[in-house]
Amino acid sequence: LFLILRTLFRLSSFRQNLHLLCKLSSAHQGNSLNMGHRYLVAAFCLWVLTSSLLPASSDGLVRIGLKKRHLDLHSAKAARIARMEGKYGKGAKDMNHDLGDSDADIVALKNYLDAQYYGEIGIGSPPQKFTVIFDTGSSNLWVPSSKCYFSIACLFHSKYKASQSSTYTKNGKSCEIHYGSGSISGFFSQDNVEVGDLVVKDQTFIEATREGSISFVLAKFDGILGLGFQEISVGNAVPVWYNMVEQGLVKEEVFSFWLNRDPEAKEGGELVFGGVDPKHFKGMHTYVPVTQKGYWEFEMGDFLIGNVSTGFCEGGCAAIVDSGTSLLAGPTTIVTEINHAIGAEGIVSIECKDIVSQYGDMIWELLVSGVQPDKVCAQIGVCFFNGAESVSGNIETVVEKENKEGISAGEDAICTACEMAVVWIQNQLKQEETKEKVLNYVNQLCESLPSPMGESVIDCNSLSSMPNITFTIGSKAFTLTSEQYILKTGEGIATVCLSGFIALDVPPPRGPLWILGDVFMGVYHTVFDYGNLQLGFAEAA
Repeated sequence: LFLILRTLFRLSSFRQNLHLLCKLSSAHQGNSLNMGHRYLVAAFCLWVLTSSLLPASSDGLVRIGLKKRHLDLHSAKAARIARMEGKYGKGAKDMNHDLGDSDADIVALKNYLDAQYYGEIGIGSPPQKFTVIFDTGSSNLWVPSSKCYFSIACLFHSKYKASQSSTYTKNGKSCEIHYGSGSISGFFSQDNVEVGDLVVKDQTFIEATREGSISFVLAKFDGILGLGFQEISVGNAVPVWYNMVEQGLVKEEVFSFWLNRDPEAKEGGELVFGGVDPKHFKGMHTYVPVTQKGYWEFEMGDFLIGNVSTGFCEGGCAAIVDSGTSLLAGPTTIVTEINHAIGAEGIVSIECKDIVSQYGDMIWELLVSGVQPDKVCAQIGVCFFNGAESVSGNIETVVEKENKEGISAGEDAICTACEMAVVWIQNQLKQEETKEKVLNYVNQLCESLPSPMGESVIDCNSLSSMPNITFTIGSKAFTLTSEQYILKTGEGIATVCLSGFIALDVPPPRGPLWILGDVFMGVYHTVFDYGNLQLGFAEAA
């Protein structure tokens, strides 16, 4: 009898078994079951009932263990090839549009192949298990559908079967998710979602019926659970986290990430819903307000290479904390300076060198005379104005051009190169260097532009001589050492070191923008305070 009880308990979810077990106990009352066995069943039911009413842990927190995928060179390259502009740049331009009346809602989605941390959830009754990325940079939950017939990616991952869930509710509205080099399409459904010991009832999610990218074939996870704001949710679907709060499942309107950066550790990290675990951090958190709902966005202050200010974010830069990427993404102008400082391999930009050669002296003189930096390139005739903005407001990078109406790709490249040169020269002017030294430095930067393939290879033997990189958040310095911002893959003589920084140019008004991924979150424990609309950072334990 006890074996039957134990089997039943394992076959379905915690709360569902309670009713079944007690029915079994009642049914045996009039049978030949002896008194001892009846007491055993009754005691077992009482234990289940009592346990179901207890919190997930003694501190009231709900903990999700995270697994870590070890980075390999192939994955790192593939992740960087499928760039993130689709999520934060061009593809994000429609994110504020009203999608409620659309037959197929569209949201921008980056490539998640580079994400290293993932955990498990259950959908349906009994729960069907899926491995997902817990992503603060998106807001929808999606998993592969059993109706995904023609995508190779679906063959290699768990699929949701609506017919096997007693709590499934049909929705059927179609949706399409765009990302860097393809798209995912499917339809909305509704079911219970199990996250740790919590059951979120009637959660709207996406059943993906087509996954059109090799990224998802290679991925170690089945789907994505977004922890961003509803403002960027496809179809305005209520995010899982919102329903956790609305249904009273968490003690506090807070969740927090602890990512274990130890490559030898089996434990990848922990996502905590309902508060923070003091064992995950040292000292006190520095809190900054969320400046714009959608992503977890805040204002970042000055950015330093070594102990020297770049001047780029002195007036404030927008930054996003994104658990869905392992990297640090920033404007090409600054990533180029980082590449130069750490000796990363880059590409030579002929346009950039031409600008320095032909217009370097003129740019210097205009800046010294007090001309506003954003007007310089127009004054010397290499950028043309369209209304109040220069044409380069829509250019992603110097090395990745698009033909735009009325303006050639070559003109775009020259304009972008000029604007980067202006920023570099302006920053060097603050250091009170000579013109000759400044122009020589800028010419060197023209040889350190990030590769469009994102392969910034570093000499592993020079890590000790590389400078610290410092972000200023809430007037406090958050520093990364070379050991923390350089990614290592392989072993022994096959070890390859890659820069944790990639270039991402987001045009105004959302940009310029920094994306702080797992490289940063692994060093600094991060608190997402939904109730007070703020973010907290402290040294990770």
